[in-house]
Amino acid sequence: KQRSDSEDRSGQVEQAISPPRAPFGKKQLPSIPKNAVPITKPISPAASAQSTNGTHASYGPFYLEYSLLAEFTLVIKQKLPGIYVQPSYRSALMWFGVIFIRHGLYQDGVFKFTVYIPDNYPDGDCPRVVFDIPVFHPLVDPISGELDVKRAFTKWRRNHNHIWQVLMYARTVFYKIHTMEPLNPEAAVLYEKDVQLFKSKVVDSVKLCNSHLFDQPMVDDPYAISFSPWNPTLHDEARDRMFTHKRRPEDHHKGLQVSGLSWVKPGSTQPFSKDDNTLHT
Repeated sequence: KQRSDSEDRSGQVEQAISPPRAPFGKKQLPSIPKNAVPITKPISPAASAQSTNGTHASYGPFYLEYSLLAEFTLVIKQKLPGIYVQPSYRSALMWFGVIFIRHGLYQDGVFKFTVYIPDNYPDGDCPRVVFDIPVFHPLVDPISGELDVKRAFTKWRRNHNHIWQVLMYARTVFYKIHTMEPLNPEAAVLYEKDVQLFKSKVVDSVKLCNSHLFDQPMVDDPYAISFSPWNPTLHDEARDRMFTHKRRPEDHHKGLQVSGLSWVKPGSTQPFSKDDNTLHT
């Protein structure tokens, strides 16, 4: 039986006005919030002028928070040797850190620093690294304590450069000394022409930094890094737990993709796997 023209038209009208149904199980972004402001820092006038698109302007602060959280997760995964860092309680754009130098010219140095992240990260300039006490180093400003980070990151490239790389660079400069275009010309000249005097000044700088290790943080922030003198009644137990800690069985192969057994044949560098039939004998 054929439908009448009126029935066809009414069906088309009903189909046109029926609201579309979202696919089952598919997550959607919430509606664009109005008058959203950054959680960490107000948007600068320049950034506001550039954010003419409504969606970008509204979600920008939340994207910034997400980006910084992802960056901190990367720092944790890298397990950078001799570096400890944590974001500020008051602003995700400021991270507190400390570098432990274990060998080389700056051996036994413990240098506290702060990372300042641009409010338009990751589209802006590279983060800045400023030491609490200026270290005697060719690449550290003797007045402000700022490290010459732009030497390694002339242009910050989104999705290519990451904050963990900045932290690793801040550690590397104490093991590989560069003197071209220094922020501290005196340190650069001494390293090139009188290395013994340079070493003497480095030792004095390390001693100065370590002498202020137990000072109160320069910023009023509950997450600022602080040190306290060794207290046997408090720290001995924690040290013993660290030294006697054993990995759980399920942690032994985390991050390792192991399939079967393998050996290297004597007299050869060619690896080979044991035959399955030998496993049952």
